[in-house]
Amino acid sequence: MNTAQPPISWIKSSHSASEGGACVEVASAPTTVLVRDSKVPDGPRLALTPAAWAAFTQALR
Repeated sequence: MNTAQPPISWIKSSHSASEGGACVEVASAPTTVLVRDSKVPDGPRLALTPAAWAAFTQALR
């Protein structure tokens, strides 16, 4: 049985600074939306439900 996970495709926020600034990256997994600091790619990740992510992004508008 192959239990290998497909690679996660991270997307950098279009509002992030382009040169060494604070950058947020987001990735979509089957049941979660993952958020991380691009400067620490192996660091902690925030995992949100799609509904929580939708509420968060709606609140930012």
